[in-house]
Amino acid sequence: MTDAISPSGAFVRSTVIGEQRPPHRVSGPVLWIRENLFSSLLNSVLTLVFVASVLWVLPGLIRFMFITPVWVAESSKDCSADLLKHPVGACWGFVNAHLGYLFYGQYPAVERWRVDIFYALEALGLIWILAPKAPFKPAGLVFFFLIFPIAGFILLSGMTSIGLATVQTHYWGGFLVTIVISTVGIVASLPIGVLLALGRRSKMPISRLVCVIMIEFVRGVPLITVLFMANVMFPLFVPEGWRPDSLLRVLVGVGFFSAAYMAEAVRGGLQAIPRGQYEAAQALGLGYWQMMIKIILPQALKIVIPNIVNNFIGLFKDTTLVAIVGIFDFLRTIQASLSDPNWRSAEMPLAAYLFAAFIYFIFCYGMARYSLSMERRLQTGNRH
Repeated sequence: MTDAISPSGAFVRSTVIGEQRPPHRVSGPVLWIRENLFSSLLNSVLTLVFVASVLWVLPGLIRFMFITPVWVAESSKDCSADLLKHPVGACWGFVNAHLGYLFYGQYPAVERWRVDIFYALEALGLIWILAPKAPFKPAGLVFFFLIFPIAGFILLSGMTSIGLATVQTHYWGGFLVTIVISTVGIVASLPIGVLLALGRRSKMPISRLVCVIMIEFVRGVPLITVLFMANVMFPLFVPEGWRPDSLLRVLVGVGFFSAAYMAEAVRGGLQAIPRGQYEAAQALGLGYWQMMIKIILPQALKIVIPNIVNNFIGLFKDTTLVAIVGIFDFLRTIQASLSDPNWRSAEMPLAAYLFAAFIYFIFCYGMARYSLSMERRLQTGNRH
């Protein structure tokens, strides 16, 4: 069949045209930019201001951090622009020179392989339980919550019966202490927080009163106060003659502090569950704990995922406060390294704190992104 002209003079195509891509103006990146960056006058102004700010800051930052830095140095003199006779960026040589101290503290150098294995075991456990398609999830939970804590304690503390020299906790420091405190706090705060939230909503007056006092007391004081109380008062509640380790006291204080905030987040999720869910579970003949574990808590925890992860991120950053009671965390080791006479100069703190900010950002951003992916996977917004 050939193309023809209708009686009205209009051209009539006799062949079918295949599907074609829509114009660039109404699809793809151009449409996304128009709808998200230039959808209104205010949005356009904010976009232009943001782009101008990035173009103003980013080139100098890239030059300072990656183009003109000093990567290897033995003292602050190797990073001096006056001595080198050219502009100098970040002194990453300071970080390289103190890298072992920043990640291990005063842990004996010949035993640091034990810390490396500890890091590897924790990474393995986290990937195993957090990866959506990881096999043998029950075995992963047993590994992370039972096997890993025991193995990690033996690795870090030592056990002479199996040939591992004892290393006291006052030798621990740097990133190792930050990871230990944040991991223990995160793992302990969720179950304790759930129990406190259930106790606060309990119909038993004594249980409710104890949980309310615990939550409100801890939330009513800053973390520094809790750390001081744990450091001073915790030994009073243990058998006479046994003086708890200073790191153990900090772990107890951080765990209970985080659990109090976690309890309120979980309680918000419990209050969001409709009354009908409780009545339906009771109609099926489920007991209290069966109802909570199988019906109520899964829904409540799914609702409060953003709050839970927000508490985790806050706890990870708050580990820097343990320096106030003499624990050398990651940031405290950086400050101690800056007091080295060989590295005293005005340029050192900037590179050191940029490195610390990068490390904290990587972990906090990773937790935030995983939270978003979990929300999408579980459809917490009920969007289909």
